[in-house]
Amino acid sequence: MRRRYSSTRAFWRLALLAVLGLCGSAATAQQGQRLARIGGHPNINGIWQTVNTANWNLEGHSAQAIDEFWQLGALFAIPAGSSVVVGGTIPYLPEALEQRERNRAGWPESDPEANCFRAGVPRSTYLPYPFEIIQGDGDMLFVYEYATSNRPIRMNEHASPDEILVDQYLGWSNGRWEGDELVIEVFGLLPGWLDRAGNYHRGTVTERYTPMGENHLQYEATINDPSTFSRPWTISMPLYRRVEPNAEVFEYKCVEFAEPLLYGELLKEPIE
Repeated sequence: MRRRYSSTRAFWRLALLAVLGLCGSAATAQQGQRLARIGGHPNINGIWQTVNTANWNLEGHSAQAIDEFWQLGALFAIPAGSSVVVGGTIPYLPEALEQRERNRAGWPESDPEANCFRAGVPRSTYLPYPFEIIQGDGDMLFVYEYATSNRPIRMNEHASPDEILVDQYLGWSNGRWEGDELVIEVFGLLPGWLDRAGNYHRGTVTERYTPMGENHLQYEATINDPSTFSRPWTISMPLYRRVEPNAEVFEYKCVEFAEPLLYGELLKEPIE
């Protein structure tokens, strides 16, 4: 009986060591994945994309039909989704919340996305299209599929807000590394929407891209806009690397698709 007990105990001890060994191997593999570096910093080159419903609504929401497009049935309905806002809700000032409701009432025509205007920051990150990060040993470039746009990230010679002569849809971006975390300060942004639910801002954004392994970045964006919100607030979501061998960012020149919406009433036979 004692021998059987000893054998059983030995079996479980070996099993435990095997499990710990597998965990150790996985941890070592993940650590090895993080060791790929450029100039001492994590190599985050690649094509990335979100898998969430943030572009529909940053806040939590249920599935619902869009009455204006009932002919499309389930092809164009709002999918349910969890909030990506830290704390759950966006801290609007009362007047700004009223503007958000007016934005919603005018959707989709009033949405910059429908008009093929560049989506701004942070919305460009979680549009339902991939984007590419191009990293070298100097400045970086973010290339977005939507509206075939791109955003340079100044890593060395930072721009000063006092030097900016004109605001842009994608603003002006100064980047730096804090350990293994890429931090980007974005300013000089034109007022823009944050999602299809009419959430909007007209302030500055601090982005953080944190490697969590070879194929996963944790993305955070903190929005500071005292004219619209009672305090700075943050969204947080994972970004996933597109790993298929033929992954690429295609051109999505959406201007021609938006022209009937923008200029249809000016045609000889107006579009109704």
